[in-house]
Amino acid sequence: MAHIQGAYIFGCAGFRLLPQETAFFSAADPWGFILFARNIDNPDQLARLTGDLRDCVGRDAPVFIDQEGGRVARMGAPHWLQWMPPLDQVAANPEAAARSMYLRYRIIADELRRVGIDCNCAPCADVATANTHRFLRNRCYGQDAKSVGRIGRAVANGLLDGGVLPVLKHIPGHGRGTLDSHLELPRVSAPRSNLDSVDFAAMQTLADLPLGMSAHVIFESIDPTAPATTSPVMTDIIRGQIGFDGLLMTDDISMQALEGDLPSRCRASLAAGMDLILHCNGEIDEMHQIAEVSGKFTGKAQMRADSALNMRNFPDNVDISGLKRELADLLNGYS
Repeated sequence: MAHIQGAYIFGCAGFRLLPQETAFFSAADPWGFILFARNIDNPDQLARLTGDLRDCVGRDAPVFIDQEGGRVARMGAPHWLQWMPPLDQVAANPEAAARSMYLRYRIIADELRRVGIDCNCAPCADVATANTHRFLRNRCYGQDAKSVGRIGRAVANGLLDGGVLPVLKHIPGHGRGTLDSHLELPRVSAPRSNLDSVDFAAMQTLADLPLGMSAHVIFESIDPTAPATTSPVMTDIIRGQIGFDGLLMTDDISMQALEGDLPSRCRASLAAGMDLILHCNGEIDEMHQIAEVSGKFTGKAQMRADSALNMRNFPDNVDISGLKRELADLLNGYS
């Protein structure tokens, strides 16, 4: 019988694993891990940490990061490149936006793979509006579904070509949110027809990606009672209308947009159709609670997880220095 893993992704507290973390991860067997700035000092340290995390579970577990570049970047100077916000890069050369964003994420993938990270929480296929909250707006790629889908595909391809799995976010769309879901629950009042033709349409063009992350957003015209993460109605749209059949994780389960304690949030998310729980803050007491209530993958979720990892390839053989020069030319010297 195939080994069934824990239906959760966990973080850790610092630059190296604590003994209690090692013991817990070995017992709880999370499907994967996620890293933040608190875990990152230098390339050698980071490579040791990713290796130690995998040693805990005795397999080549996926290691995630949010390395969009711009404001959301866990790895920065002096060891790694710094980037302008994605929306600014698109605006710097609109005609070459897809190529420049491909290059950006192929270069980022190279940096990630060198330290043992093989999953990146991008592309961000939320369609920006004039009212998109500032926590998200300049992380978007455009203000129409077609361009967001085209650039999102370039982002995903850049990561995949570099041996890094992309994570489509925030399904089914966070762009109309006017609140920061880290702190409050956004409610979107747009008619269903507008959502279908813009927000959901952008996601639909990327529905074949292996991994996806939900939006902590209420869509009042569809389900006014629950955000997408905990709404079976919204999961039906994600799986049916949008057609996403990859592994579907929650956005961070500890964000304040969600109601109730952590166990109730986990139960509601899994009951709604999420495949696994993402928990980011590295608090070990919280992770114990999540592991206890969330348990192991269902059979179908494990199949999706295995299929996602089967898309994890070795990087293609390219001249990264040459790609950097090409990108600098496209952006008039900015990189």
